[in-house]
Amino acid sequence: ARGRQIGKTKREGPGDGQLRVDALHEDHAFAVRKQLHQLGSAGDGAAGDPDPTADDPAAGNQLGDAEHGSSEPDSTGDAEAGDGAPSASGLSFDPDLSNEEAVAEAVELAQRLERERDEYLDALRRLKADFENYKRRVATESAEQRSQGALEVVRELLPVLDALDAAVEHGGAEVQPLRSQLVQTLEKQGLTVVGEAGVAFDPNVHEAVMHEDGDGEATVAEVLRTGYLWNGRVARAAMVRVRG
Repeated sequence: ARGRQIGKTKREGPGDGQLRVDALHEDHAFAVRKQLHQLGSAGDGAAGDPDPTADDPAAGNQLGDAEHGSSEPDSTGDAEAGDGAPSASGLSFDPDLSNEEAVAEAVELAQRLERERDEYLDALRRLKADFENYKRRVATESAEQRSQGALEVVRELLPVLDALDAAVEHGGAEVQPLRSQLVQTLEKQGLTVVGEAGVAFDPNVHEAVMHEDGDGEATVAEVLRTGYLWNGRVARAAMVRVRG
């Protein structure tokens, strides 16, 4: 039949390609049926049939392994299908829990996680507040240290100003511009001169070394030594004579 079909397709010419495809399909189906029949005959082991593995012991071993391989248990599959096995997320679930118990357990877990979240947030807020207080304290201390350092420098310069004042009082007019320039430079940075007479006596910035009787409140009658303030802080109190 195969020869007749092939001869027919040759006589029909190149226009009938579908016939050639059908012939190939039939040939393939015939070969498959033949193989299945041979395998069935070998598995049945009917009396009088020749044993295809008689001459080839290795083939017999392979056939026996193929026939008995499906009956062996799959230990890997049994291990994976065990009850209570951990899931991919690492959590184990109890299949015996009812819906109500599962819901109660989920609610309890959610409440516990919420409490832990609140504790962490509270600790974070306290830590943030402590850090903000620390930054403010460090900034205040740093500013105080800078101000104190500048105040010490100004106090070291006060004898220079006293010497310039004494030179001006004794007729050294040529040092007056130098004194004025130095005082103006320091005033830009926060220096205040305390050397005015006729004002009310202030024990915070005045040091009374002499006193004379008088009517009314105590006033500064004479400035014996000029005083200075540095950014509102007393660098040196003014020595004065007080009346009243």
